[in-house]
Amino acid sequence: MAMLVVFALLCLCCWASFYFILCIINGSRSYEWNCRLVTLVHGMVAICITAYIGYVDGPWPFTYPGTKNTPLQISALVVSLGYFIFDMAWCMYFRTEGPVMLAHHTMSILGIVLTLWLEESGIESCAVLFGSEVTNPLLQTRWFLKQTGRYETPLGDIVDVLFVLLFVVMRIFVGGTMLYCELISPRPRFFIKCGGVAMYALSWAFMVDIVRFAIRKSKSWHKQRVQQKIVAANGHDGKME
Repeated sequence: MAMLVVFALLCLCCWASFYFILCIINGSRSYEWNCRLVTLVHGMVAICITAYIGYVDGPWPFTYPGTKNTPLQISALVVSLGYFIFDMAWCMYFRTEGPVMLAHHTMSILGIVLTLWLEESGIESCAVLFGSEVTNPLLQTRWFLKQTGRYETPLGDIVDVLFVLLFVVMRIFVGGTMLYCELISPRPRFFIKCGGVAMYALSWAFMVDIVRFAIRKSKSWHKQRVQQKIVAANGHDGKME
């Protein structure tokens, strides 16, 4: 366990160093810009590693929850633990995130620590990490498009649609199936099951915000279509004085 603590601190230092290097290289950009680059890189790394764990290295998380952690699972979790501690500290210092995101980071840190301490259920934790991070690249792309003035374009619409669809499929439907398999299996510990319920509840908290966003977006698209029809009919945006 002592080696895991050292490894986690090393990963934390690596993520923090990467952030500070980006701040030096991208001095003209904001601190949040560089932090989101770190978030994007972590998301892509986590997706690749956990996808390999789930689909190639195994075991299959829906069938074998509660099994002993493998070295690759431990490595993936410790790398992400270092990132979540860094990002949690950054968010608290700059006060950029709301309570739901802070709760997500807190639950992620506690869940990873508990999994490493119990030395089991690493496959479920990696599956949850994959489901949580698979929408991350789209989320960060959306933010970067806004910052560069390219969000109000067809590319921005495509990113929004893909993000909503992927979130609903992975976090709600696939996540719900994963939680069901976790709860009915006799192998996972009680605390692990409680953590799974808490993470799924957070997904629904995010889902509420996404539904509100989707409603606003659909109204905006409807308004744009109406304006386009007016332009096509009258040759201008509206009544001219």
